[in-house]
Amino acid sequence: MEQMDGLDVVGCERCDALCNSRSRIVNGVGPEDADLLFVGEAPGANEDEQGEPFVGRSGDVLDEALREAGLDRGDVRITNCVRCRPPDNRDPRKGELANCRAYLETEIDRVDPEVVVTLGKVPAEHLLERDVAVTGEAGDVFDVAIAGQPRRVLVSVHPAATLYDPSQKETFEAALSTAAEFTDAQSGQSRLGEF
Repeated sequence: MEQMDGLDVVGCERCDALCNSRSRIVNGVGPEDADLLFVGEAPGANEDEQGEPFVGRSGDVLDEALREAGLDRGDVRITNCVRCRPPDNRDPRKGELANCRAYLETEIDRVDPEVVVTLGKVPAEHLLERDVAVTGEAGDVFDVAIAGQPRRVLVSVHPAATLYDPSQKETFEAALSTAAEFTDAQSGQSRLGEF
């Protein structure tokens, strides 16, 4: 029987292919009241092994860009559209995204972030419910309804894009800087200033 324990999904069996390819459900990490909620597409091999989103090389890129933007990984919440690793690291399928959508909406609702930052094409299109030209729209903020609630969604390229195409590094860092400035404007101070 599937259920959520707080923000964690436990025991979900909705997707046969994902259940067969995962070694664990990879839930979100970070404060449950974070101003920024980062959403990736799905766990990869490192995430499946370690049980945490955005570890390994992509996680290192994300952590570095967060520091450059004046943030710490511990200040933000990081999750994925789909919580189980797809076979061969393929993109999650529409049905898999749909099966996990209620979990993501519950997490967004409970965290109630100032901004949801999509990391890559899959989460951007999933949350904005339209085609997204990620490189062209990176750093743009859109007002959308998610689970009936108004939300701000900021589009960003995926951290891994900077590894395959170094010209994307500036685009990625600029998007994170925009997210940090936006939350700073809301709170009136730097997140690092609280520590």
